[in-house]
Amino acid sequence: MNAGTGDGGGLFVDGADGERTDRVRAGRGLGAVTGGGTVMFSDAPGGGSGAPSAVSISGGPGAVEVAESGAVSVPHARPAPRPGPGGTPATSRKVRKAARGAKVAQRIVPDDLQPEALRVELTELGDAFRAYQRRPEPDLADLAELHDRKARAFALWADVTGDASLREEADRAATAARTTREMDANRRGILLDGEGPVVERLLTRGQGVHLRNVLEHVRVGSPLPRAETRLAVLMITMRAARAGTGNVTGQDLGGWLQGDAERVLQELVDVGWLLLPEDVTADDALTSRPEEPTQVTVPTLIPTQPRPFFFGKVTRARLSGWAQKVVGDRKLRKKKAGAATRLLAVYTAAHCRPDGCLGDAGEDGGGLALDTVASFCGLRPEDVAEHAGLLVAAGWLAEEVDTAGERLRGRLAERVLPLSGLL
Repeated sequence: MNAGTGDGGGLFVDGADGERTDRVRAGRGLGAVTGGGTVMFSDAPGGGSGAPSAVSISGGPGAVEVAESGAVSVPHARPAPRPGPGGTPATSRKVRKAARGAKVAQRIVPDDLQPEALRVELTELGDAFRAYQRRPEPDLADLAELHDRKARAFALWADVTGDASLREEADRAATAARTTREMDANRRGILLDGEGPVVERLLTRGQGVHLRNVLEHVRVGSPLPRAETRLAVLMITMRAARAGTGNVTGQDLGGWLQGDAERVLQELVDVGWLLLPEDVTADDALTSRPEEPTQVTVPTLIPTQPRPFFFGKVTRARLSGWAQKVVGDRKLRKKKAGAATRLLAVYTAAHCRPDGCLGDAGEDGGGLALDTVASFCGLRPEDVAEHAGLLVAAGWLAEEVDTAGERLRGRLAERVLPLSGLL
C-alpha cells in the first residue's frame, strides 16, 4: 500500500518500505495526503513529550498509523452500499422478499394469518415446492408427499378464511397426489393398495420398453444364428447402444461365452459386425483387464448411421447392468446354464407382467409366441420346453411351464421379480 504526494520529497506511507516514511518533510505534505484515515507521527515537530501526534485524513473511515520504524496499520474498510434507483440505498433480496410476504402456489400468505402454525406451514410449503423444482432429477414419491401437504394446508386455510377457491385448490392438490403416486408405482412396477408384493424393480416401465426394442433388434439382426453368437451380440449391443462403441474386458467375454469366447469374437469380426482396434486380435481382447479394456465398435450403431433405437446414457447403463445381472445370475451359473438357456432367461424376464406371468394377459390367453422365443434364443421351437425346464430347476421360473398351443406360459420365481420387464 502506497500513499504519497508524488515526487519532490513529499509524504509517503508505505508498509513495504519503512525508509520512505522517513521522508516526511517538516511543514509540508500533511495536508496533501488524501484517501481517508489518520497518520500518526511519533517524531512530529513540537512533540517534545514524545507523545505521538495525529493528522486526520478525510474521505474514509479507516486509519493509517505510521511509526518511526515505518510500520503501517490500515484497517479494512467495507465499501459503502451501492445506491439503488433514486439515490436510495439498495435493499437486499431477502429483505425485499420478506417485505412482499411468503408465496405458495402463486398466492401470498398474509403476515397476520392465524393460526400461526398454518402460516408457517404454508410458508415452508412454498419453499419446499421451489426447492423441488431446482432438483436435477425428479422424485415422484417426494412430489406426491408435497401435494398431500398442500391439500391439507389449503383445506385448513379455506376453513379459516371461507375462501371457496382455496377449497378447490386443496381438492386439486389431493388429486395430484394420487395421480403422482400412481405414476411412481407404474414406473417402478409397484402394485398399490395391497394388490400384490411391493417389489423394487431394477427397470422402470419405460426402460422395459427400450429393453424389448433392443431384444427384438438382436433377434432379427444377429449376423449368425447360433445361441453363443446371439448372446455375444446382445451383450455387446448393450455396451455400444448409444455411441456405437463400448468397452469389454476378457473377464466379460469369458463370463458370457466360457470356452467359446475367442471363436465367437473372431466370427463376429470376420463377418464385419464387430470391429476391433488396429493391431488388437481376438486373443488380445480376451486378455484385456478392467484398467485397460478393449474398445470395440459396432458399425450399425454408430450415430452417423440410421439407428434402431434412441435412449440416454442413464438408460443405456441401466439396460446393460440389467442384462449383466440376468446372464451372470448365480443360480444359472451354478447349474452351468448354456448360452441358449441364459438367452431364454433374458427373454422371459423382459416379457412378463408385474406379477411375473409371462406375456401380455390380453394376447391369446397370455404367454409368449413359441416361435419368436425360439428365434431369439437360437433354438428350434420344440427345444424351448427343455431349456425352460432348466430355468425351473435353477429357480428362475416358479413352476412347470406349458407350451401347449404354440405358446410358452409360465411365471417368474419371486426372487426374479426385481428383474421383470413390466409388460
